[in-house]
Amino acid sequence: MKSRTQVVVIGGGIAGCSTLYHLTQEGWTDVVLVERDELTSGTTWHSAAQVTNFGMNQTMVGLKSHSIALYKKLRDDPDYPVGYHHGDGGIRLANTEAQMQGYRHFASMARGMGVEFEVIDAAECARRHPLISTTNLLGGLWDGEDGDIDPAQLCQALAFHARRTGAEVYRNTSVTGLTQRSDDTWTVHTEKGDIDCDVVVNAGGYRVNEIGAMMGVHHPVASMEHQYFVTEDMPAIAAAGHRMPLLRCPISDFYARQEKGGLLVGFYEQDCKTWGLDGISPDFSNDLCPDDLDRVMDVLAGAFERMPALAEVGIKRVVNGPITYTIDGAPLVGPIPSKRNAFCIIGLRAGLGEGGGHGWLLAQQIVHGEACYDTWVIDPRRFTGHANVELTAIKAVEDYRNEFRFHFPNEHRPAGRPAKTTPLTPALAAEGAAFTTVNGWERIEYMKPRQDFEPTLQFGFDEAFDLVEAEVRNVAENVGLTEVSGFNRIEITGTDRHAFLDRLVCGTVPRRAGRVGLGYLLNHHGCIKAEATMTNLPASARGPDRVWYGSAAASEFHDMDWLRSNVHPGENVDFRSLTNEQTILVLAGPKAREVLASCSRGDWSAPAFPWLSARETFVGIAPATVLAVSYSGELAYEIHVPNSSLYAAWRALREAGKARGLKLFGARAVDSMRMEKGFLHWKADLTTEYDPYETGLSRFVKSNKGEFIGRTALLERQNAGPRRKLVSLKVASSHSPAHAGASLMRKNRVIGTVTSGAFGHRVRMNLAYAFVLPEFAEVGMTLELDLLGDLVATEVIASSPYDPEFARLRS
Repeated sequence: MKSRTQVVVIGGGIAGCSTLYHLTQEGWTDVVLVERDELTSGTTWHSAAQVTNFGMNQTMVGLKSHSIALYKKLRDDPDYPVGYHHGDGGIRLANTEAQMQGYRHFASMARGMGVEFEVIDAAECARRHPLISTTNLLGGLWDGEDGDIDPAQLCQALAFHARRTGAEVYRNTSVTGLTQRSDDTWTVHTEKGDIDCDVVVNAGGYRVNEIGAMMGVHHPVASMEHQYFVTEDMPAIAAAGHRMPLLRCPISDFYARQEKGGLLVGFYEQDCKTWGLDGISPDFSNDLCPDDLDRVMDVLAGAFERMPALAEVGIKRVVNGPITYTIDGAPLVGPIPSKRNAFCIIGLRAGLGEGGGHGWLLAQQIVHGEACYDTWVIDPRRFTGHANVELTAIKAVEDYRNEFRFHFPNEHRPAGRPAKTTPLTPALAAEGAAFTTVNGWERIEYMKPRQDFEPTLQFGFDEAFDLVEAEVRNVAENVGLTEVSGFNRIEITGTDRHAFLDRLVCGTVPRRAGRVGLGYLLNHHGCIKAEATMTNLPASARGPDRVWYGSAAASEFHDMDWLRSNVHPGENVDFRSLTNEQTILVLAGPKAREVLASCSRGDWSAPAFPWLSARETFVGIAPATVLAVSYSGELAYEIHVPNSSLYAAWRALREAGKARGLKLFGARAVDSMRMEKGFLHWKADLTTEYDPYETGLSRFVKSNKGEFIGRTALLERQNAGPRRKLVSLKVASSHSPAHAGASLMRKNRVIGTVTSGAFGHRVRMNLAYAFVLPEFAEVGMTLELDLLGDLVATEVIASSPYDPEFARLRS
């Protein structure tokens, strides 16, 4: 066994085998996989192994398409062929128009990734799958690439090809410990000896947290018992003359695929059960849980109604085994938070179907620093300190129960709520706030007209549309107040703080005390890694000279890791997170200055406190730091308050606002207003797939200032010219906003993809942002948006249709 290698992958299921294989494909062949038993002895061996193109976003569609292409290649490999039923086709059923709307959107989204889905009616569903009944059925989504694969053969083939290029696989080798050295390399301790390596990968399946504990981390992954059975041969299948398409039914929570001459039928019952939360026997390997068909009888009854032939056939065998889930159902693939040179590929509840793509994206991250797609939707750092065992288990149960029910826009499922709150949360709820969540934080979405108000889940404009319009109108005409909980705030101190930031930010870093600046941090490929508001605060009773680094709430772990990983040896820079200690109150509108001045001492006039200024003060009796910045395009102030004083500041502002028409507003109003101003959203419009020039942020780039991370690559990209450009769009639809991922067309050709959409209430336009091919980015260009199955006229417009001179926020 080697004592030194580049990478050690721990775990020999689909996650580990795919990672090992793809590392060799990326050029790293001095790599090792260690497995405590035999390959595929965890969840992989009993997987139903369905392989579909369907995904909730383009990243997931892209990695699934890669899986399919890889599996076809392995199927046809003469040296180690894999059993793969590709192209049987698959149908996701629907019995409501809202579900059909969603399928039309997913078809539009997939088209931008080169994948063609069909939205078909009930009769066509039955024609393609002759075993189903059309009772209570509207139609479905057809994936012609759908199929299933042999799990053991797939993993063995991946390992075989990895070995041929130099990788090594050590079976029956238990990992007993992990030690990180002072140079951030690792020693993997095994029962057969130690292996030193540069990088370690946790691909431990349902034993993920046994491995995590060895490096002092906990991963938000929980296992659920999942049952399926295989039927005896069915005459109707033999009579059909073709393989049965795969079936996924959100109406009755089951799936079915052909298994030889019968069917494999699996269940997502409501009376479901977690597994292994209190520990897993070391002897549980190549093993199953006891059968418990009584638990799935309700689901089985629905399956009989949808497929009557099932009721007439016997059961050959029952499988009940653990599968892993995360808090949002998507896997964790990427860097482990707060650890250097440590990665994970875990929580793959649909591991066989998409594991080829997950290993592909992870290998790219390990070797190149980034993958070809922005991987935030599967990034382990998207969950932070709230992601404990209890929350993970509650959300795993909820997601399991809704396996085939996609999330609608503005749908906020209730399990595990509230995870993070501020002192204002109960007060806001009492006033009628509807809440959304950001990184677990409860945040105002809009103010309800009554406590029982619940908009209809749909892809069109819902019943909250007029409420949001009224909130926006009051902000524009008077003054509005909202709470922005969980905003990421990192205090940076040390004598080298400005030089450090100057090396990370591609533009100007503010240095004058009391000034605020916006900057963009790039990765080594010259693409956008992070967006930050930087505020210079002079020494005071509240702290030393310091910079406040502010960024999106979701970026808490992501940005801290990036900052810490780029400190040079000997550099005098320190970081302290204030994210969970302070909360922002946003005061916005033409009367915002009057409200602030009436409850806070000092001169708040425009000359004394202009746009992009910062000041420590008191709001009422509450200590506060006020920033003159705006995400709404109106005169606005961010008021940063310690949570212990938050309610006091809130009361002072509410009292001062009574005579000035102050009303509360929420996140939907903010989204509407930021779209009207051309302001962008991290991980929607700002991603690692595009550079600042392509994203329309050239004004924030100072390429002549000296070296900064990504500068060389950015100049090369600039010389090569843009691949895409971000544009603002006016959409000719009065019934629905544009949704992220929807395809833009020109003469039946996909030429762009929507990143954000919302109705702009001040300009009375249905707005969207999209990355399009450069030749279609000119203002006035007319395009067609594939919006829920209809081609809708769309026009490229100038950015910031509301107050393009930015006069109102400077007033």
